[in-house]
Amino acid sequence: MIRLTKCAVSVLLATGFGLGATSAFSADTLQDVMKARGLSQQDLMAAAKTYVPTGKRDDFMVFSSGGQSGQVIVYGIPSMRILKYIGVFTPEPWQGYGFDEQSKKVLAGGRIDGKDITWGDTHHPALSETNGESDGQFLFINDKANPRIAVIDLQDFETKQIVVNPIYKSEHGGTFVTPNTEYIFEAAQYPAPLENKKFYPLEEFNEKYRGGMTYWKFDRKKGLVDTAASFSIELPPYSQDLSDAGKGPSDGWSFTNSFCAERYVGGIEKGRPPYEAGCSAKDTDYLHVINWRKAAELVKAGKAKKINGHDVLSMETAIKEGILFLVPEPKSPHGADVTPDGKMIIVAGKLDTHVSVFSFEKIQAAIKAGKFEGKDPYGIPVIAMKDALHTQVSLGLGPLHTQYDSKPCVAYTSLYVDSQVAKWNYCEGKVLDKISVHYNIGHLMTMEGDTTKPKGHYLVALNKLAIDRFNPVGPLHPQNHQLIDISGDKMELLYDMPIPLGEPHYAVAIDAKKLKPAVRYKVGTNSRTDQPDPGAVKAGQEKIVRKGNKVEVFGTLIRSHITPETIEVNVGDEVTINLTNLERAEDETHGFAVSTYNVHASVEPGKTVTVKFKADKEGVYPYYCTEFCSALHLEMEGYLLVKPKGWKPGKTTALAAGHYTEVEYKATVKKVADTQAIIDSVVAYITSVNYKDFPEVVAMVDDAFDQLGKTKGLKEKHEGFAAKKDWENANLWAEQIWQYQVKTADLGLRAKTFLEQHGAKKIK
Repeated sequence: MIRLTKCAVSVLLATGFGLGATSAFSADTLQDVMKARGLSQQDLMAAAKTYVPTGKRDDFMVFSSGGQSGQVIVYGIPSMRILKYIGVFTPEPWQGYGFDEQSKKVLAGGRIDGKDITWGDTHHPALSETNGESDGQFLFINDKANPRIAVIDLQDFETKQIVVNPIYKSEHGGTFVTPNTEYIFEAAQYPAPLENKKFYPLEEFNEKYRGGMTYWKFDRKKGLVDTAASFSIELPPYSQDLSDAGKGPSDGWSFTNSFCAERYVGGIEKGRPPYEAGCSAKDTDYLHVINWRKAAELVKAGKAKKINGHDVLSMETAIKEGILFLVPEPKSPHGADVTPDGKMIIVAGKLDTHVSVFSFEKIQAAIKAGKFEGKDPYGIPVIAMKDALHTQVSLGLGPLHTQYDSKPCVAYTSLYVDSQVAKWNYCEGKVLDKISVHYNIGHLMTMEGDTTKPKGHYLVALNKLAIDRFNPVGPLHPQNHQLIDISGDKMELLYDMPIPLGEPHYAVAIDAKKLKPAVRYKVGTNSRTDQPDPGAVKAGQEKIVRKGNKVEVFGTLIRSHITPETIEVNVGDEVTINLTNLERAEDETHGFAVSTYNVHASVEPGKTVTVKFKADKEGVYPYYCTEFCSALHLEMEGYLLVKPKGWKPGKTTALAAGHYTEVEYKATVKKVADTQAIIDSVVAYITSVNYKDFPEVVAMVDDAFDQLGKTKGLKEKHEGFAAKKDWENANLWAEQIWQYQVKTADLGLRAKTFLEQHGAKKIK
């Protein structure tokens, strides 16, 4: 990153930074603006480092948990601009998620005991990896409240699958992936009986309550979790927490920390000390060290037992086969973070000032030598902390979570109690720098900082409290994601970003160049399965089919009309409406809503969606496009007519008429001719340059000619009505030509502007 010296900044200020009279305050210099707003040179530098000019894009993309919203938040770095909310465990109206039948089916995968769960508590997102590097293909995230994980395809940023854990009652330690995304890890949290609907009193906690680690098999080709090939390992009733997968020399192993290894059961209402006292009484908890690769082989060999139809390796089997070990760790940790080279595992205990750096080589040496300090109450071998440690470093109060820099041996750890980030060297065991954040930082994140090749540049502090940082908005404050520059020796705070959605717990970042999302679907695609949708139709094939009291509509959407424009049903009918967006131009999304029927769909270009409802109340219900898609957006409408039982039409009358005149008809014909001249000039420019080198323009041109092609036969039609002096129909059919022309010209002018701004060259 380019750094400007103080002298250079002064020069920029003296020259007005090239802005002069164009600053935010009319006729002021940049110095005047800074004085008026009370800005320092440091403020200016931070603004310059985070500013992304119009038309430019961010270097990195962030996927943040949305906490109790059950969603994922997507934003860019360094701008910190929020780009999208992804509906995951919770219905999300703007995207129609949970309102159309296709997304309802995805959400139904997350039902528990046959019941819909309409909220989630998303915590730990993870990006798919290839050879230990983020590859930008898939995102996974867990639901802490209702033990589930979800798969999001980054081809379209849509949730494709929700999987319920069959043996857990809660979890916090998901999701984490192996270096080639063979498995997704999910750890239990609060111990409970693994069998469904099995009751044991708390007095039997030690004997009947259990924790666990689940290894979900991911089928990359299908982009889905293969539940039949997934398995779990039974663990003691310690509260398992976060995990990480080994890399390089430690690949094939996983590391999971825990808290409340005391197995304490509270009961303040019964006069017992609360959980917080009993669960932090001892100085250490246990780091779980698991050979997951050998565990998978044991499951294939039939060594697992079935619990709730799911393969589970018992603790006895895990101990006997030598795949499960424990190492004491500082108490109440939150993160077992493997270094980029896979040689160390860093654990920080919130109730200890130290961060512990464990050596994978030393752990393996102890296992190979059978050197254990003893066994836990369940017979699991325990490696002495001193035999596993590389070093311990005192960083401050409340060390929590660690991420890595692109510089060798450099790590960053959040200090919850101190409200600071510590930069330190884990090879030499020394502190390099600290910076205060606001306030009570939980997780932190560096760019691809949990992979084999961290990118450096920036760090984001995910702070739990904002307190005085933003304008007051009532007792419920936003949380604060703070952007920190880590490119130099000293960390520098750049930006405060309020997060007004849920409790964003953890986030992951990826180089934006690795993401290759599609901008449209192949026409007729079910976006949740990525397969052709049976409800899709092409233009001209729209139809309404009635079978008894079931009415199915096969319709289309394109600027600026919904086909069909009238749907007539009887009260009590079951109505299914399939809608296909015929647009091919990028960003031409249409929506669909029916008044008072709780029906909404978001239909991106090429996508087919289905909505279902019972027409249980007679009346007249407008439907319309919910996305402002064109100049005639408000005219993109129709009517659902729900006829009462026994209704019969009365005397037929003509539909409402506009009483157009010959003069008005001729004016419309002239308007059509003038508009065509504009279209011809735009087409002449586009075809004179190398527009075929720009895929975005090719799509717009295809759409434009598709719109213009719809005018075929309309000239003869309006002239035929004019010959009969039917000025009403003559004018309206001529007007329809103009409507298609407007949409054609809109696309053409957008294509022309795009070509001019992106350096299109004349064809010789």
